[in-house]
Amino acid sequence: MDYYKEKQFIAQVDKNDKIIGKVEKWEAHKKAVLHRAFTMILYFQDKIVIQHRRHPVFDGYFDLSFSSHQIFINDTLEDDLTAIYKTLKREWNLEKSGLTAVPKKIGQIYYKAKDPQSVFYDHEIDYIYEGTLKNLPTPNYDFAYGYRLVNLLEIRNWKLEIKMAPWVKVLLEEKLI
Repeated sequence: MDYYKEKQFIAQVDKNDKIIGKVEKWEAHKKAVLHRAFTMILYFQDKIVIQHRRHPVFDGYFDLSFSSHQIFINDTLEDDLTAIYKTLKREWNLEKSGLTAVPKKIGQIYYKAKDPQSVFYDHEIDYIYEGTLKNLPTPNYDFAYGYRLVNLLEIRNWKLEIKMAPWVKVLLEEKLI
């Protein structure tokens, strides 16, 4: 995938989420550098869209519904909504008009996890957003093996049955959803 080969810079942050510089995305993931990210939870007809990730980090894990990074364009960090809309288009083939409203930030989490299948870490302050879809999405299979529609109770019961991304486990533990 060409997207994963692009050289991108993301926000390196301290534990208080203060930006202390920019770091190349894959260097951050190889060296476990704390950085900023986001997760977007998509709802459709009172169910959550769960993405089966196809990604160099935590490949094959399930996510709520996609996660990525705000990137620097020259020396300016993208705002969250710009990054969300770009990722929505890239991973779900949806424009922002496919949402019923502007995504809403519902919190943020901190976590650090080593991907057992690769050399990469996720060490992030992850901004959590949610939004509702007008129609069922079509995933871009370059970024997902597929998806499921599930209710929150099903997700909570999956803790030991499926490979959930580590940030999903933290979201559930902190009861953000």
